[in-house]
Amino acid sequence: MTSAPQPAPTRPTSRDVARAAGVSQATVSLVLGGKWRGRVSEATAERVRRTAHELGYRPNLAARNLRLGRTRTALLVVPALTNEFFARVYTGAAEVAAEHGFGVVLYPSPEGTGPARDPFASASASLDGVIASSMAAGALDALRGAGLPLVMLDSDPADAGVAARVNLDIADGMRQVAEHLLALGHRRFVHLASAVGSWTFAVRGRALHEALRAVPGTSVRTVTAALDVHAGRVAAEHTLAAPGPRPTALVCDDDILAAGACKAARRLGLRVPDDLSVTGFDDLALATAVEPELTTVRLPAEQVGERGMAALLAVLDDRPAETGSLPVQLVARGSSAPPPPDAPRA
Repeated sequence: MTSAPQPAPTRPTSRDVARAAGVSQATVSLVLGGKWRGRVSEATAERVRRTAHELGYRPNLAARNLRLGRTRTALLVVPALTNEFFARVYTGAAEVAAEHGFGVVLYPSPEGTGPARDPFASASASLDGVIASSMAAGALDALRGAGLPLVMLDSDPADAGVAARVNLDIADGMRQVAEHLLALGHRRFVHLASAVGSWTFAVRGRALHEALRAVPGTSVRTVTAALDVHAGRVAAEHTLAAPGPRPTALVCDDDILAAGACKAARRLGLRVPDDLSVTGFDDLALATAVEPELTTVRLPAEQVGERGMAALLAVLDDRPAETGSLPVQLVARGSSAPPPPDAPRA
């Protein structure tokens, strides 16, 4: 004799959570929908969340999205699609988003790193949140005024109005560059700095100058250039051809500028690294496309995107986002070596 099939276990409902937590169903909806602040105490909200977890309650996302007008879509705002670093950030963000049933819309600033058109004229009602690079500064006023959770990437911790932020240990990366070159014996430096007015580049310059200033007999001069190979070449060429003792190391804010610096050296008949060491930052594909390959700082771009999306999901679920800067790593390659024996000292 076969026994009758057992009924499938009943999925717990918000009513079950309310009954077990001793609150109303409306309170459960407020707490689990992230709308409880100012209406429900912290203790009650925590009790509801704990009860929901213990019961194994999972909201009906389709119904909830329909009710809340959510589309489970995040907007990723970056300076330009042509920058490989941000393409990798998007890859990381999209992978995490897909695991949670979200989509990511990519919005590049039309002018690269300049002002962007307001992306919210017709789209704000279709988005759940925004992840933005601090380099896309022109779009941020529109972002902050859209009433959406904003997660910032590589941005000033002192800036207000941000739901969460994901930073890299940029300062440590530049310190690693300085220590590498100092250990090789370099004492005359030029910092080829990006002309983009962004927090991340300000941190690079400050960290480099602080590290070099701590070593007696060291000099460093800063030259700025637009963030492209041509501008980097022109700025480096003028610097290297200027009267006076030539620098033995060019420390560049970005691999793109470093590629321009290497071209400048060749045009002037200088050998990299025999006559001049050149370093970059980011570890783009370009770093291994040039000859010699660039000594640079590897940034975990995909991980930036992953953590950015995870932070947005945490904010939407009323959970704390992961904190702490992501580590970066110096990659020493062929573009750095000891200075020439006859190099003038500072």
